Amino acid sequence: MASCAVEGGCATDYLAIAISMLAMILLLSRLILPFVVHKVPRTKNSGFWIPVIQVFASFNLLLSIVMSVNFLKFKKRHWWQSCYVWAVWFEGPLGFGLLLSCRLTQAFQLYYIFVKRRLPPIRSYIILPLIIFPWIAGAAFIHMKQPLNYRCHMGAYWIIPVVSLHISYVFALVGFTGAVRHIDFRFDELRDLWRGILVSASSIVLWVPAYVLNEIHDDISWLQVASRFLLLIMASILVLAFFSISSSQPLLSQISLRKRESREFGSMGEALGIPDSGLLLQREPAQVIDPNEPLDKLLLDKRFRQSFMAFADSCLAGESVHFYDEVHELGKISLDDSVRRIYMARHIIDKYIVAGAAMEVNISHRSRQEILTTADLAHPTLFSNALNELMQLIKMNLAKDYWSSMYFMKFKEDASMRSNGHEPEQMTGWNFSPRLSSVHGADDPFHQEHFSKSSGIDVHDSDIQLTRNGE
Repeated sequence: MASCAVEGGCATDYLAIAISMLAMILLLSRLILPFVVHKVPRTKNSGFWIPVIQVFASFNLLLSIVMSVNFLKFKKRHWWQSCYVWAVWFEGPLGFGLLLSCRLTQAFQLYYIFVKRRLPPIRSYIILPLIIFPWIAGAAFIHMKQPLNYRCHMGAYWIIPVVSLHISYVFALVGFTGAVRHIDFRFDELRDLWRGILVSASSIVLWVPAYVLNEIHDDISWLQVASRFLLLIMASILVLAFFSISSSQPLLSQISLRKRESREFGSMGEALGIPDSGLLLQREPAQVIDPNEPLDKLLLDKRFRQSFMAFADSCLAGESVHFYDEVHELGKISLDDSVRRIYMARHIIDKYIVAGAAMEVNISHRSRQEILTTADLAHPTLFSNALNELMQLIKMNLAKDYWSSMYFMKFKEDASMRSNGHEPEQMTGWNFSPRLSSVHGADDPFHQEHFSKSSGIDVHDSDIQLTRNGE
């Protein structure tokens, strides 16, 4: 016992390492499987890279404990085996500090979007380094002072500030959560934040005593073995539980691998419970369409709008019509329901407005900046100027070609049959783009977006089925 307590290689050491490896495998599976199995499209914003960074930080944290607390027998012959590389840099700024900083970044975004009702003034790739800076400064200071002994342990004088830095980030997370506790969220954001606090706080309560005992009482063999075992086990539980909460993982992963909803949705409007969103209802009366009517008025009819949307998609120019459709859905939400309006507005911005968006629309820089810098995401005229610009483009381009297209002919034929009391044939001629029912990931992970099991495999079929069910 005395030999392996100093040099490493005890049976409990290998058991703890095996458990930590299992935790990392489960962690990677939760990140990768939705993209491999369900063919979910990878986003380029923080909704994807923040969870990736969290996995990276989790791996660094577990590896730093293994390398710096003598779990394995090896002689430190190279610079990269130094205590300051693993016990200071990989455990701090690149491990626990980075893990908590990612969660604080997400909480900061949540606070600004729903409390301030505007987009965060600082992008995620800027705020994350700012939050983690105290860890970098602390690691640099420890590296300069060189307080570690040959077993990577520091004295009691250094334990208090190090532990205090760990605890302070948990308190910061509590502060952000308290600031948004009054928001009536549509989904589970607040509950997930509290769960994140509970998991991290519970882990630290057990982790801190183990850490202190391992650092101070390095002359008691059994205590060294037991404390480092508990240290690695609690770190493994922390990283796995932390990532399994929806606020700290891609919602695509949560929805694909952990079904909790009895109903599946094809659009953000349906997920938010907007009346008659997405589906064509059989009770809707057939409207007589006059091509001489203003296009703005014609697009208010859902059947005409979906026919026109299908035509625009066939021309690879459907972004403007999809944007009109989602803004129209936003208009159905009461002005008093600011939370749902913010969800929908944020979804529209991520999908159509931000540079490089999946369906970025062609609007002026002035209109784009007006939306991105708005002081109120729930404002009723948030998208008015952008919509007016796009309607002019639609009228000049798509509208003229639509009246002579097969899509309009098919629409008139179906409308005529409905007016005569007959059920039209299934609309197999409407070749909807897979973009119709996609709900793309947001810049932050606080959207509850729902994907059907087949959405990543054959969205075309699901769109046609929606149309058939509606009829």
